[in-house]
Amino acid sequence: MPLIPVEASAPGSLMLMGEHAVLRGQPAIVCAISKRLTVTLRPLPGDAIRLHSALGEHETTLSELAPDDTFRFVLAAIRRVRDRLPGGFSLDIRSRMSHQMGLGSSAAVTVAAFGALAGALGDEPDPAAVTAGAVELIRKVQGGVGSGADVAASVHGGCLRYYAEPRECVKLSAVPDLTVLFSGSKTPTPEVIAIVEEKRRRHPPIYDDIDALIGRTVQEAFSAAASGDWETMGELMDVNQGLMDALGVNDATLSRLVYALRDDPRILGAKISGSGLGDCVVGLGRAMRTDWDVPSLGVQIDPEGLKVRPLPPGEDAP
Repeated sequence: MPLIPVEASAPGSLMLMGEHAVLRGQPAIVCAISKRLTVTLRPLPGDAIRLHSALGEHETTLSELAPDDTFRFVLAAIRRVRDRLPGGFSLDIRSRMSHQMGLGSSAAVTVAAFGALAGALGDEPDPAAVTAGAVELIRKVQGGVGSGADVAASVHGGCLRYYAEPRECVKLSAVPDLTVLFSGSKTPTPEVIAIVEEKRRRHPPIYDDIDALIGRTVQEAFSAAASGDWETMGELMDVNQGLMDALGVNDATLSRLVYALRDDPRILGAKISGSGLGDCVVGLGRAMRTDWDVPSLGVQIDPEGLKVRPLPPGEDAP
């Protein structure tokens, strides 16, 4: 059966609460955001594979699948289903998010690639299977690191309470407004995790207690959000920020941005979003202030996760 021309898209993601502790059995709250990444697959003659994105291009063959660091997640996804693919294809990758700002771009491209490949083979992507496959793939590519929270958000959309092991996702029925500021720099997540783990080795009981407190704030914040009590959720985000500081992943720039957000009358709570030592800060609520001295990302929570559609005639030609 020939491949079907398809388009798959997945949202980026933003961690609200639970970073680091989610790697140690605690829950996290993660949201899909309104910046989507789209993968368009069109069949090609023979076994040629052509990959294109704003970051570059890569040409190889289905039999070889020569490595390329820019497309490492996509190539790993192709490799998983290579035996089922009847021939070559092009993949055009377009993103509304910057890979330099995080926002779950690696998870989004992996999920969208899984969706495009499944759709091209005539399959209906199964959310549980896509989540499990994408988490496994990303951990393998990143040397075993990754909770999978960003993958879950890209697959399911909305705002989720997420457990990594055993994997569990519960979606909020209502979602809050957010204000997201980019600090101007980003330390790679594996490096930040290594820093935290080194400190944990020196003070294991204390760090275990911090993880447990993070988990408790997440549980109470999710319960508050489920009942529409955003003020309580904001208070607990502030508590979670203090615990992130205790983990050692705060810095002067992040702290300044957190307090600037908290000074805004419409912001109910603010904290680091992501692993820390750079990246973004997130405020609960839509800030009144607009003249930040760093990029304000203007994101909303996207209620939809992975979407796959066949390309109609006229859009299917390479």
